[in-house]
Amino acid sequence: MEDSATHARLRMGTTMPAESFNASVFLVDRLVETGHGDRVAVAGPMGTMTYAQLAAHVAELAGGLRVMGVRPEERVLLVLPDRPETLITILAVMRMGAVAVPVSPLYDGAELGHLIRDSRARVVVSAPEFEPAVQEALLSAPEVVALVLTDASPPGPGNLPRGPAVTGAGQAAAVETGVPVCPWSDLLEAGRGVTGPYDTCPDSPALWLHTSGTTGAPKAVVHRHGALRDVHEAYGRQVLGLRPEDRCLSVARMSFAYGLGNSMIFPLAAGATTILDPARPTPGGVVERLLEERPTLFFAGPSFYAALLAAQAPEDAFASVRLAVSAGETLAPELHRRLTARFGVDVVDGLGSAEALHIFLSGRPGQARPAGSGTAVPGYELRLLDDSGTPVPDGEPGHLYVRGDSIAAGYWCRTSATRQAFQGEWLRTGDTCARDADGSYRFLGRADDLIKVGGVRVSPMEVESRLLEHASVAECAVVAHVAAGGPERPVACVVPAPGRPIDADELIGFCREALADAECPREVLVLDELPKTPTGTVQRVVLRQLAADLLGK
Repeated sequence: MEDSATHARLRMGTTMPAESFNASVFLVDRLVETGHGDRVAVAGPMGTMTYAQLAAHVAELAGGLRVMGVRPEERVLLVLPDRPETLITILAVMRMGAVAVPVSPLYDGAELGHLIRDSRARVVVSAPEFEPAVQEALLSAPEVVALVLTDASPPGPGNLPRGPAVTGAGQAAAVETGVPVCPWSDLLEAGRGVTGPYDTCPDSPALWLHTSGTTGAPKAVVHRHGALRDVHEAYGRQVLGLRPEDRCLSVARMSFAYGLGNSMIFPLAAGATTILDPARPTPGGVVERLLEERPTLFFAGPSFYAALLAAQAPEDAFASVRLAVSAGETLAPELHRRLTARFGVDVVDGLGSAEALHIFLSGRPGQARPAGSGTAVPGYELRLLDDSGTPVPDGEPGHLYVRGDSIAAGYWCRTSATRQAFQGEWLRTGDTCARDADGSYRFLGRADDLIKVGGVRVSPMEVESRLLEHASVAECAVVAHVAAGGPERPVACVVPAPGRPIDADELIGFCREALADAECPREVLVLDELPKTPTGTVQRVVLRQLAADLLGK
């Protein structure tokens, strides 16, 4: 017979395995409870905040969301820049047992409308500068009952703005969409002393992160509370070696897996400081942050590192940085060489995905290893298989599979895609790699991006590495082009270095000096910039269409 307490837990939907675990408590309350509440948790142009102050605001907002009627395991969608309120909101949603869905504020109204409908979110949290796009999105999202807007003025150090208390979303003023608007600070006031953390377990849903959408509409990846602890133990502690005195600055935003780890999971789990800047990252703005905030860890993608070099960032920009991390795409060896030569900073390259929550294949600090290669992050296993599922020998390209505790449960409402990618304990990443004799892995590109030339599979990364060695090339991407039903052929899409015109014949000849004939570009397209996703990943599908439009189908 079940006792009355068990019946009560069943009625409340809170029957849990032996271990209770809440990611928000792990990241914030744990530091306060162990006597480290006076450490600086958040820094940057929006002000500073200690762990004690952060914990108080997170608890208040969690209570305010509960008062508003948000329920455990219900999705709350965030359209916010990287500012303290964003960090607080993600943590508060997880604390109260709901599911945080941060999405890029760069999406337009139609795209946001799709994401809101797909997530079934009833509450959306945004900032005033993005309200027009959000209001447009709400016209096609009839299930939303409240829009929460952060305050227009930045909070002071540790003190977020206050407003009159609310007792529910229905008391806020309505707008033309018919969706009530509630000030974010009102929720803080309403939630003071309302509730403690919800009794979640490691397998409870914590947040959704969307794939970059390079080959189609973004898919929502479902992550559990325990995965945030797992990914810190694997990468944050054992690869980055994060410690309380570290200060983390990330170009990648918290609406994506890479940025969320850099700006929330890793620094908070280590009791360190995250530096948040809501401004859209530019070389000039990031250099200003580097010089003013003195971070010890810096995170970006290859495209942004190339932009820093093109903008001729000062040589002492990375003087405080003990380790720089690159991910999102492969860091070409030549770009790696330029970075280390100019800035004298240790740069490690990593491969990860939204499905794995962060990086699972990485170089190591202080180890001389070519960019674009690395070994499995502790806690993960890798294998390379051919099209039939047979392991490939060293040196041969294969489909990369990864196994580890942080792997997601699957895609939301994408059964077919989930079954293709999540195969038992293994995730098929969609990447193609080769394993060298020393046990390291070389990233060759996404499986769909490999180019078949005369029966030879050409890695775009190998060609791009050569192109970047030319002084006239700032950025590049190589894609396949098929004309009039003929064979695939490589086409180089290049962005010229400032003041350096591109000579297509010279560039092709430069490639022929070092590459096999199959690898050499047949055409060169000169572009002002490469099309990228909000994460900074090159949209090769767009470049393939551009090549078809310009060179003929």
